[in-house]
Amino acid sequence: MSEINQDFLFALLREAAPSGFERRAADVWLKEAATFARTSEDHYGNVYAELGPEGAPAIILTGHLDEIGLMVSHVNDQGFLHVLPLGGWDPQVLVGQRVRLLAPEGDLIGVIGKKAIHVMDEDDRSKASKLEDLWIDVDMTAEDARNRIPVGTVAVIEQPTVMVGNKIVSRALDNRVGGFIVLEALRALKDVDLKHRIVAVGTSQEEIGSYGSKTAAHRMRPIAGVAVDVTHETTQPGVKAEKYGVVPFGSGANLTVGAMVSPVIFRQMKEAAEREGIPYSVSASPRLTFTDADTMMLSREGVPGAVVSIPNRYMHSPNEMVDARDVKACIDIIVAWVRGLEEGSSFLR
Repeated sequence: MSEINQDFLFALLREAAPSGFERRAADVWLKEAATFARTSEDHYGNVYAELGPEGAPAIILTGHLDEIGLMVSHVNDQGFLHVLPLGGWDPQVLVGQRVRLLAPEGDLIGVIGKKAIHVMDEDDRSKASKLEDLWIDVDMTAEDARNRIPVGTVAVIEQPTVMVGNKIVSRALDNRVGGFIVLEALRALKDVDLKHRIVAVGTSQEEIGSYGSKTAAHRMRPIAGVAVDVTHETTQPGVKAEKYGVVPFGSGANLTVGAMVSPVIFRQMKEAAEREGIPYSVSASPRLTFTDADTMMLSREGVPGAVVSIPNRYMHSPNEMVDARDVKACIDIIVAWVRGLEEGSSFLR
């Protein structure tokens, strides 16, 4: 495995932290951050770690800690739970999965149920599953289920994190790995004579609208920012390089170019990568980037920003996959960029 802090990354990935309920992952992140940085948090669920002179102009590095999940909307008379999506699900990947319910009195495990193929009629067999056709089975009476699992209880897929060769396989890599990268980049800067205040932010609620990034940028008033997220790895079947660029595993950090992205920071990132031999690829996003960058860049009078992404297979599934070499490259490119900044740097287009 490439030289990354596997223990910290796996600790982050173990935690259930769907959008709006990021507390568990945020606590792990804050505990790690407190070993080398100044830390804080806000009422919206964002967590912060910073280095550099207090009061100096801030540069923020954001990676969202939330993951997609489910929310209980109804318990029927047989004790089965009906759910609504918390983020963007393909219901096909939910069938037959185990889930962890974050119930008030302690976590519970359930199974996502669907009619077995044997009891489907011919028409049903050819139809894609819809979320309203699925349920969660917790082996409880309706009374017990309603008492222990109130409406609004959230759930995530229950899957362990594993290594497959040099690949990390887990739920929630989108985008717990981004939260990991921004804090590891900050850690790598702890002995650098920084000219700016560098703030890593584990943001909340990206999967339902990038709301945490919006409030974090408003709070920090940064002069520049970098959002770290995942992008689609392009050698998997059905993902077109014509749309997403050439982004195979092992290609390093993926840089976004587009209307929202600061051309100055994009150019600086490329120059830093080439100067230090850090592998990278480039992908186009003509309009929105569909990351935390979109709300960060529109904060107050506008924040010049960039997007650094990790190639990811099977996004929004129980088994997302990233390459540890690409994770390391994302850390390295951010560190190289920050180290190259001069005091009073201008990001005017």
